[in-house]
Amino acid sequence: MRPTPRTKGSRRNGLALHLILITGMVLSLFPFYWTLVMATNTTGDIFRYPPKLTIGSHFGDNVSKVFDSIDFPGSMLNTFVVAVSVTVLVLFFDSLAAFTFAKFDFPGRRALFVVLMGIFMVPTQLQAIPQFVIMARLGWIGSLTALIVPAAANAFGIFWMRQYMMGAIHDELLDAARLDGCGFFRQYWHVALPVVRPGLAFLGIYTFIASWNDYMWPLIALVNPHNLTLQVALSQLNGVHSTDYSMVMAGALLAMIPLLVVFVLAARHFIADLAKGAVRG
Repeated sequence: MRPTPRTKGSRRNGLALHLILITGMVLSLFPFYWTLVMATNTTGDIFRYPPKLTIGSHFGDNVSKVFDSIDFPGSMLNTFVVAVSVTVLVLFFDSLAAFTFAKFDFPGRRALFVVLMGIFMVPTQLQAIPQFVIMARLGWIGSLTALIVPAAANAFGIFWMRQYMMGAIHDELLDAARLDGCGFFRQYWHVALPVVRPGLAFLGIYTFIASWNDYMWPLIALVNPHNLTLQVALSQLNGVHSTDYSMVMAGALLAMIPLLVVFVLAARHFIADLAKGAVRG
């Protein structure tokens, strides 16, 4: 059977779409590849013209320089503790507040949500000074607690989960749970959370990456050199008069690996839950 003009047009459109997607993927992956190239070569190779685009053999030497310059394992452990703690707390508190906003009517709900949106629009930089004063009065400056407690809940997470819950959780499910004698927390834990797992997976990935890459607030709050997070420690690799960029890129590459692992593991469950929801629908 000979292909019709409509079929040929569909094939051309599909081919053009795939070419665009492949081009976008290559452009997105190139910075990661360039980081790998710089981390495995010398600084001289980085500034060579034409630039060297192949992976080198100096990665081990660059990693050794990183470990000699900063306490990389300790900084990574501090960052991991902060990122995991913040992610767990955000998932709990934000989803709990979002469930209340989305499915329960109480006095002042609209006014509180307007206040929440106002907080959402305040730049993070404006919060640094009052936040530092509060942490100083509590005696937490220099400790990891100063990074974990202020980030335990945020306006974006509440807004995101509220919007997700309003469409994902049907009122009939909650009515049936109430008839079975479920209170607020049982409705939240046994009814709401299983339904909104894809939304929680996205919020968890977003929060973990944001906490892992946070630089400004840890730089201000961590005056104790033994409690530095990874991003602050990596900034100390820059020299006063010259910088070994291959060493810096090796440290950045090592810091990137846990993020890739977390993203792959969490995204797999995120996509699987979305597929289940599509099949049910």
